[in-house]
Amino acid sequence: MKPLIPFEPISAKTIPSGDGWIAQMKWDGVRMLFYYDGQTLRLINRRLNDRTRQYPEFAVPSAYCTASSFILDGEMIAFDASKPSFQEVMKRDSLRHEGSIKRAIMGTPVTYMVFDVLFANGDWVIDLPLRQRQQLLTEIIKPQNQVQPVTSHADAGALLEVMRSHAMEGIVLKQLESTYAINGKDNRWRKIKLFYDLYAVIAGVIIKDNIVRSVQLGLYDEDGSLRYIGHAGMGKLTVGQQRELTAMALEAEGAGMPFSNRPERSKETQWIAPSLVVKVQYMEWTSNKTMRHPTIQALVKDVPITECSVKQI
Repeated sequence: MKPLIPFEPISAKTIPSGDGWIAQMKWDGVRMLFYYDGQTLRLINRRLNDRTRQYPEFAVPSAYCTASSFILDGEMIAFDASKPSFQEVMKRDSLRHEGSIKRAIMGTPVTYMVFDVLFANGDWVIDLPLRQRQQLLTEIIKPQNQVQPVTSHADAGALLEVMRSHAMEGIVLKQLESTYAINGKDNRWRKIKLFYDLYAVIAGVIIKDNIVRSVQLGLYDEDGSLRYIGHAGMGKLTVGQQRELTAMALEAEGAGMPFSNRPERSKETQWIAPSLVVKVQYMEWTSNKTMRHPTIQALVKDVPITECSVKQI
């Protein structure tokens, strides 16, 4: 089974009117497709990177799916003290050594939240409407702690308010008659975010007491210039990750300020060659085109700096 780029929702600000729509929670996790050809199982993320080794607890497909072969679409999530956390799931996704992976199964448990099926029992089902694909999911998925079907809601407004009250990311809205567009993105699937996120490149660091305390972040414009979009503290990074970031930043020391516009706190900043990527969550954009209340969610090592572009906005 050749890995596929999944269907993506477009950004929206309002809930669509009319019937024929369902709403689902937007999980703060990692998009993952499960591929099983009847013999071999593979877990592939949205960027087509293989993550099968990182999640060995899913190695027996018959434990959670009755289909003889399948491609499932969903999101791998892990919880902090109260809600799904991208930082927590990245503790699993970034592991490479077998011993660390085995220990993490108990230390950082994950759940696969499955919301779609593309292929089942030897047949493609992407041309079926979503309502039928959801019915198929209820027939083939065996819910358990590690695999759960995503719940759909008719009242999108009520779900959005629940997400707001729990400071969660937002909702996804889907037309019940929508087919599945591989490598597609259109308004049959829409996302409303309460908090926004993007991938940004670090181009400067502020070091105090021999450790990075904050970073200067940028995105590439269409002409290739690097635009300053704000500075952020260490957010959800652990002390160990801060030390790792410090070491990488010192190795990437640059010759001068790389931004096309003048950033804040320039006099305190040590400039580095843009090479380190982080996922950042923020509330909104200011009139100066910088992020309001940015928080670093995680260091991300499999995202190239070319994806740190203004096209994300």
